[in-house]
Amino acid sequence: MKKDDLIELTIEDLGVDGEGIGKVDGMAIFVKDAVPGDRVQAKVMKMKKSYGYARLMQVLDPSPERTESRCAFARQCGGCQLQAMTYEAQLDFKAKKVWNHLIRIGGITDLAKPEIIGMDDPWRYRNKAQFPFGTDKEGNPVTGFYAARSHNIIPCTECWLGVEENKVILEKILDHLKTYHISTYDEVSGKGLLRHVLIRKGFTTGEVMVCLILNGRTMPKLTELVDSLREVPGMTSITINVNTKNTNVIMGTEMISVWGQDYITDYIGNIKYQISPLSFYQVNPVQTKKLYETALGYADLKGNETVWDLYCGIGTISLFLAQKAGKVYGVEIVPQAIDDARQNAKLNGIKNAEFFVGKAEEVLPEKYEKEGIYADVIVVDPPRKGCDTAALETMVKMKPERIVYVSCDSATLARDVKWLGERGYEVKKVKACDMFPGTVHVETVVKLSLKKDAPKIEITMEPDEESNYTPQEKAIYSKIKEYVKDKYGVNVHTSYIAQVKRMCGLDMGENYNKSKKENPEVKQCPQEKVEYIKDALRYFKLI
Repeated sequence: MKKDDLIELTIEDLGVDGEGIGKVDGMAIFVKDAVPGDRVQAKVMKMKKSYGYARLMQVLDPSPERTESRCAFARQCGGCQLQAMTYEAQLDFKAKKVWNHLIRIGGITDLAKPEIIGMDDPWRYRNKAQFPFGTDKEGNPVTGFYAARSHNIIPCTECWLGVEENKVILEKILDHLKTYHISTYDEVSGKGLLRHVLIRKGFTTGEVMVCLILNGRTMPKLTELVDSLREVPGMTSITINVNTKNTNVIMGTEMISVWGQDYITDYIGNIKYQISPLSFYQVNPVQTKKLYETALGYADLKGNETVWDLYCGIGTISLFLAQKAGKVYGVEIVPQAIDDARQNAKLNGIKNAEFFVGKAEEVLPEKYEKEGIYADVIVVDPPRKGCDTAALETMVKMKPERIVYVSCDSATLARDVKWLGERGYEVKKVKACDMFPGTVHVETVVKLSLKKDAPKIEITMEPDEESNYTPQEKAIYSKIKEYVKDKYGVNVHTSYIAQVKRMCGLDMGENYNKSKKENPEVKQCPQEKVEYIKDALRYFKLI
């Protein structure tokens, strides 16, 4: 076989990126837009030693799993990979994808194919879309989506995954550009004004946001455009995002208010969220509720646990967990997201959630090793690259009873699950959730539990000059926690240890971090834990 040859083959499987896989003369051939069970004619585009790539030319005998694509641009657009498959076949593919990764990469040998949570209606599910703007060959402004593996815009204002308001808004903006001869951005020259338009909609509230991403700080005749956009039902927020850098990054960091609020609001379950243009917020709110309910169920909270939520974003999972936890700590590297998380906690009257800005792999060790903040449960929802090794190492040192891992990439999930499995954690439950119908992407939730015979982890404590305790005393605090955890299987808070030390007449020094409230509420150490801590104090010869 060579380039441009026409071949016939039967598609037997799908690759991880959704391309059909068949064989010709023992060689694997990848055919985009082909469906397992199809008999197709394809044109060879590239050949390697043992495999090749071909373009679908004709479906000779369609698979029972094939269906008519709803979108006329499905094959050209890079957004959907599986629109030619029935929804049932899509769900099966995604469940198998998670299953194979956990077996092959994660090393889990006794795992049944996981359940996957599908949608009743797999269309119009996206509450957010970012549309690039450019110019066609005739010089007219266009918008749409990038063709696969390119930055060539396919002119299209109608996407079946997005909300109906998108089309109305995009056509209003295109009319404004044409009427007032306003330029669009050219990536090659770095010139032109309008780069992208971000549109968001609150599915529960009906609130709509439009953010104009400009290669500048304003747009000609902006008042006229605002007046036109305000005609859209639910319009709540119109802003400008300034991005003057010659880069493929869509959003800049500077925001300018134009009209209305700087945010919209929406609900997941009974938790209300305030969402700004720069906020990370799951794009499929219907499935997000199901995903978070699964994570909350796997966390198995009874009401008094300390929970860490790593990579917390604007606090979406944190606030869900706070409804049933004693205390929740969230960590996120984006300062704006943490501002939103704190605001969202206030918005919902949630007082048992605290948020920190920084890398999870830096904040978690600092708060644990220097301040003694432990965890009964840790929830992680990292980016596609998975968890940083330093964060994983601290998670293992903290020895939470349960780790709930939420992942948008089942391959890196499986890698991290294997790492945790080698250090005392075993997979108890797995469930997939289809957040992105029509695409190859899938979310997964895994519950890991600490084995009862997990090896003891030695921890080296770092001195903290600002503490009101000596390094030796800080080490004793961590050792007391470790002793009680190992012997009695429960966690004890630093404040409980301090209370018992005072009971026993031990010198505590002045607490420079005490509450500024006039009559702060102090939880009393349960009598059962008093005895456990006293036992540890005797063991370390403090009493």
